[in-house]
Amino acid sequence: MFTNFIGTILLIILVFTNSFEKNIMSNIASNLKFLRKRNGLTQQQFADLMEIKRASVGAYEEDRAEPKYELLKKIAEYYGLSMDELANDVIDEKWKPVAKGNSSNLRVLSVTVDAEDRENIELVPVKASAGYLNGYGDPEYVKELPRFSLPMFNQGTYRAFEIKGDSMLPLPSGSIVIGEYVENWHDIKPGQTYVIISKDEGVVYKRVAFKYKDDKGLKLVSDNKIYDSYWVEPTDIVEVWKAKAYISTEFPEPSAEPTIESLTSMMAQMQKTINSVVETKK
Repeated sequence: MFTNFIGTILLIILVFTNSFEKNIMSNIASNLKFLRKRNGLTQQQFADLMEIKRASVGAYEEDRAEPKYELLKKIAEYYGLSMDELANDVIDEKWKPVAKGNSSNLRVLSVTVDAEDRENIELVPVKASAGYLNGYGDPEYVKELPRFSLPMFNQGTYRAFEIKGDSMLPLPSGSIVIGEYVENWHDIKPGQTYVIISKDEGVVYKRVAFKYKDDKGLKLVSDNKIYDSYWVEPTDIVEVWKAKAYISTEFPEPSAEPTIESLTSMMAQMQKTINSVVETKK
């Protein structure tokens, strides 16, 4: 009787294990198909990228074959995912990836609240911006920052950053940009301005050129066209805050009439942009 009982337990374990493995592989199959289509790739194009046969891609997506570990690792790296996300998450239109802000794929955000348990707006002055990279996740550091509140920003998480330089004129150096925390970097909208916290650049206020790309990160553009645009890699990005308002002691000047010099500068910038587009398409 005891032998039969042990046999029954082992059979249940075997059935559960097989079912669990089958569910994982089915999940991987659907994830592979969704990710490929979301990135606008044909099976042949994806096969070429992974250096495998097109027939293998079809077999993996239809759950007729199992990709080996090294290939799964390569696929996960290509899409900017962890192995756990690729194997266990149901990746579809509703899925929100954890942005790769640090090596653990976990971003810690510390906030302070007032006596009524409402989040404050912490101010990061220029002098404190260097320390912010190390202390953004430290409650003790954030607690020491100046803080305030505004009635129009009582829903969500906001932070204020003092900006420096003339790269975002007409917004003057010394202005304070109030940003709303962006949890999912795929929600970033092209053409809008954000405060980007990165390991190399620190705190910068820029306009974003394209949607966030898992393999390339963000392309940042200055409103002052004398500054070149540049890419910030996904692993370099720490936090993203969507600009919602700014505070400045300087009032904007009225728009000046165009001059020969300004028109010449505009034409030169247009030519530079055209040349850049032509080079990109080559």
